[in-house]
Amino acid sequence: MTSTPPDRAGSGQALKLSLGALGVVYGDIGTSPLYALRECFHGPHAMVASSDNVLGILSLIFWALILVVSIKYVAFILRADNRGEGGILALLALLLPGRGRTRPVPAGLVLLGLFGAALLYGDSMITPAISVLSAVEGLEVVTPALGKAVLPLTLAILVGLFAVQRHGTARVGAVFGPVMVVWFTVIGALGLVAVAREPAVLRAALPSYGAAFFRDNGLEGFLILGAVVLVVTGGEALYADMGHFGRRPIRLAWFGLVLPALLVNYFGQGALLLGSPDSARSPFYLLAPDWALYPLVALGTAATIIASQAVISGAFSLSRQAVQLGFCPRLSIVHTSREEIGQIYVPQVNGLLLFATAALVVGFRTSSNLAAAYGIAVAGTMTLTTVLFCVAARRCWRWSLPAVAAMGAAFLVLDGAFLIATLTKFLHGGWFPIVAALGIFTVMTTWSRGRRILAERLRASEQPLERFLERLPDDPPIRIPGTAIFLTSDPAGTPVALLQNIKHNRVLHARVGVLTVRTEEVPHVTAEERLDVEPLAHGFYRMVSWYGFMEHPDVPRLLDLARTKGFDCRLGDTTFFLGNETILATEIPGMAIWREKLFAYLARNAERATAFFRIPPERVIEVGTQVRF
Repeated sequence: MTSTPPDRAGSGQALKLSLGALGVVYGDIGTSPLYALRECFHGPHAMVASSDNVLGILSLIFWALILVVSIKYVAFILRADNRGEGGILALLALLLPGRGRTRPVPAGLVLLGLFGAALLYGDSMITPAISVLSAVEGLEVVTPALGKAVLPLTLAILVGLFAVQRHGTARVGAVFGPVMVVWFTVIGALGLVAVAREPAVLRAALPSYGAAFFRDNGLEGFLILGAVVLVVTGGEALYADMGHFGRRPIRLAWFGLVLPALLVNYFGQGALLLGSPDSARSPFYLLAPDWALYPLVALGTAATIIASQAVISGAFSLSRQAVQLGFCPRLSIVHTSREEIGQIYVPQVNGLLLFATAALVVGFRTSSNLAAAYGIAVAGTMTLTTVLFCVAARRCWRWSLPAVAAMGAAFLVLDGAFLIATLTKFLHGGWFPIVAALGIFTVMTTWSRGRRILAERLRASEQPLERFLERLPDDPPIRIPGTAIFLTSDPAGTPVALLQNIKHNRVLHARVGVLTVRTEEVPHVTAEERLDVEPLAHGFYRMVSWYGFMEHPDVPRLLDLARTKGFDCRLGDTTFFLGNETILATEIPGMAIWREKLFAYLARNAERATAFFRIPPERVIEVGTQVRF
């Protein structure tokens, strides 16, 4: 495991990064008080707000935040960085074979990682819907007459949020941290006032109250974990955003402000329920005095917009990782900031999230209904992260088997309990993230398998590049001035586009580069490792370039680097030859026919290679080839 650069920052820089983490990392978990405790005592599966139940559930909430977030994620999972980057795909990439790692990974483990990533997309659809909806529902607390405005206002806010994504979030992001500081300060103060009135509620910190709750309520008490899990939503964001801020700033923000504010607010809501069980309909907003309700609704809406922005940005980043690792077709990736490489916009993903989020709001109509759909995605991702972390601890860092087993068993007991409890809500909305994840998982696995089959089919029709060069003098083509670059996935083979060009045009440029762009299972590749250039015979050069899964290929820049390594070329006199394969679904053994048709559809609709590799389109010649699957 390596330390991230932010972790080596001084105290002043660490505090600045902690402020940024408040605006990006903690929006999701920070807005959970809007609905988490309410779902335990209000709705179709609610518990009676008796004194014993309130203290028991508060005890479960307290220990969920301590055990799952503080210990599992902050103390352990944050250690599993892939050269500073975190997240379930970064963790999976850490296990995949690469330079220096040849040990194969069981296929089942890769599938688990991909399904965990697919669940995160489901989470990205639900989080904006439930967060913004729960905040705007505060208007009903102010006056029931405003209830009819909740859905239209929520949809308007969500449409506006997704519409501004194309412009980037750099300017807005500058205020995210300060707004979240105000949010956590306010919710902490509201909770503190209520706790001061009913200090007996602090007894819930004793684990005996949680144990007594399970003992007295049996299966019904266990199933309430399906609502308690809502307090740890966003725990995965701690890990996914580690590369932007580093472990130390994230930990400082968590223990310095976020955790105390959350605990005090939850205990304050519990104190309110002890004195007024009828407050279960909205314990968060009823903590505030009447004069503060409108400002609190406005602040809550701002906080949920920030939480949604963080999730949307996370989906963009996850998509880029999936493309670079070969689990997703090429997507249009727009960089919205010249200073921050992480500021990207993915139009296809943005449109999908907008459609799904709006449909969820219209279909479920209330945040209580959405809460049933929310927990499964969270619990499922947490469980799969634990499994991958344990494998990485054993394989990559050589932790002892007893230590890994003990840690894994402890975490899986927690994750498994939450997952089982949430699965009981499958028919009440929990089906949505599962169906969404299965759809995305099918696309990812089909694309990954299809690419391997396509590479095998093309390789079977190729000849080794060295053999081609040996035979070239036997029937030499006409050589013309300039440079030709042929992109290929196999640096050892002769590109099909090269063979077709000679066969039909009988010409060859004076300098020929055979370029392969590869993605490493690391987030970033150093400039020294970026490009290898190998001179061959007859003016040919073999070039292999490496990028990290958090980087975007840029072929014109590679030419600048190639000149320093002996390949003399200029963009103005270079022609790029790209293969354009048309996939024909057949009964040839490979994939099921429906998956072959899906792969063909994905290939047709993937972003064009010219745009993805940033090659000027006027310098490109595409050579078509039909491939029978």
